[in-house]
Amino acid sequence: MRHRLLILTALTAAALTTGVAALAGTLTPTATISGTAGISLNLPSNPALTDTLDGSDQTVNYAPVLGVVDARGGGAGWNLEISATTFSDGVGHTLAPGLVSSVTSACKAGSTCTAASSSGITYPLTVTGTAAKFFSAAVNSGLGKIDVTPTVGVSIPGNAFAGTYTSTVTLAATTGP
Repeated sequence: MRHRLLILTALTAAALTTGVAALAGTLTPTATISGTAGISLNLPSNPALTDTLDGSDQTVNYAPVLGVVDARGGGAGWNLEISATTFSDGVGHTLAPGLVSSVTSACKAGSTCTAASSSGITYPLTVTGTAAKFFSAAVNSGLGKIDVTPTVGVSIPGNAFAGTYTSTVTLAATTGP
């Protein structure tokens, strides 16, 4: 009797296994990924520069972290451009807009990106009232969220007048390397 029960249990297990195999199938998933229409540029708060005159020529730097998002999904590359007005204290004294001395880039913390590689730009780059490329992400680089940090140096001549000077810096992200 025990032998028959063992055989019956084995046959039932075989039937269940065969039944499960008969119910198996395959799926072919398709992922459709859409990109955005353009590149976005997120700017930090306005930098504040301070310096104390001592009679010698000095340079004061600011380094804003610019958030670039390339979610277009095509790998076409992008550029960052800068222009600026002359610093003015409002009573006739001015300072030059500055020089971009270097630029670093890195993936935004907490995100995955394709690192942006820049080439073809020589530093220092004089900032003027005309837009100029200061960073150029090559084709197939710079995809995702990238933090780009230019270091901009403003020259303070030894004979500068004390005061509060302001400038308007315009930054833009454009397509293409």
